[in-house]
Amino acid sequence: MSDLNKIPVTVITGFLGAGKTTLIRHLMQNPQGKRLAVLVNEFGTAGVDGDILKSCADENCPENNIVELANGCICCTVADDFIPTIEALMALPETPEHILIETSGLALPKPLLKAFDWPAIRSRITVDGVIALADAEAVAAGQFAPDLDAVQAQREADESLDHETPLSEVFEDQISCADIVLLSKADLAGEEGLTKARAVIEAEAPRKLPILPMTEGVIDPRVVLGIGAAAENDLDARPSHHDGHHDHEHDDFDSIVVEMGEVSDPQDLQDRIINMARTRKILRVKGYVAVEGKPMRMLVQAVGERLRAQYDQPWGAQPRKTQLVVIAEHDDIDVAGIHADLGA
Repeated sequence: MSDLNKIPVTVITGFLGAGKTTLIRHLMQNPQGKRLAVLVNEFGTAGVDGDILKSCADENCPENNIVELANGCICCTVADDFIPTIEALMALPETPEHILIETSGLALPKPLLKAFDWPAIRSRITVDGVIALADAEAVAAGQFAPDLDAVQAQREADESLDHETPLSEVFEDQISCADIVLLSKADLAGEEGLTKARAVIEAEAPRKLPILPMTEGVIDPRVVLGIGAAAENDLDARPSHHDGHHDHEHDDFDSIVVEMGEVSDPQDLQDRIINMARTRKILRVKGYVAVEGKPMRMLVQAVGERLRAQYDQPWGAQPRKTQLVVIAEHDDIDVAGIHADLGA
């Protein structure tokens, strides 16, 4: 089967909170006349990103075309989860004309690309391109590392030290695998921040890559779809820290789900989340908050100490409860302490 007859797949990767879901929402709303399907791979057990995207479903991407794999990285569960899910999407009554895959923020993209060589699907789909999102403001400030000062001190103390933190390895692997890098939240970074972020990415990229600014997930779909990269056939040009390894572990990271009832003071909860990120080195908090007296649920998205909250849609038939996913490095997960910090 020629590449022209294969279903193109766009892999959207990027660090925690880089804006992958926001970009996919934009692409769903601007599908260029194509019937889309979306596969979301969530790290943690609460499907926040999947719910967000399903709320945007329309005739070009109906809810049945939006599938979530909530447990485990798809590059680690290829046979059990990824291949059957892709096959199910391709077996829909109306075959998708383009598939978008949102990887977990902790996923290494190269093992996922290798999965496209599996006999069950390699003749039927092709990786149109890998789009890496990078939070421009965070990258400019070096925040892809858990403790930039400590890393810098180690490097200054010993120039020969080849030490990479897990977070920086994830970041570098995502950049190395990309066909295009989008600098998200460009409005927050400003021109100086964008310049710094570009310099960081150019230093990490194994080859010259287009690096484009993006705000609120808005980018011309013609730029990111229809690349025709056939990335599954181009693995050697996409080096990884994990080349030569048959698997990889996510033991450096962990997540818990904190459940509470209705919240009377949402600002107090937001302040608690920010303070917890400051004192416990929490990477990411996301989820829904049930606010007393409010018919709408509050969507909370926090990256480090930066938090955004908005009422996104009515609760409807859903049980009114607060549910937050907290992601941190393994050693920073203190379940009792996190519950106490959040007042749960």
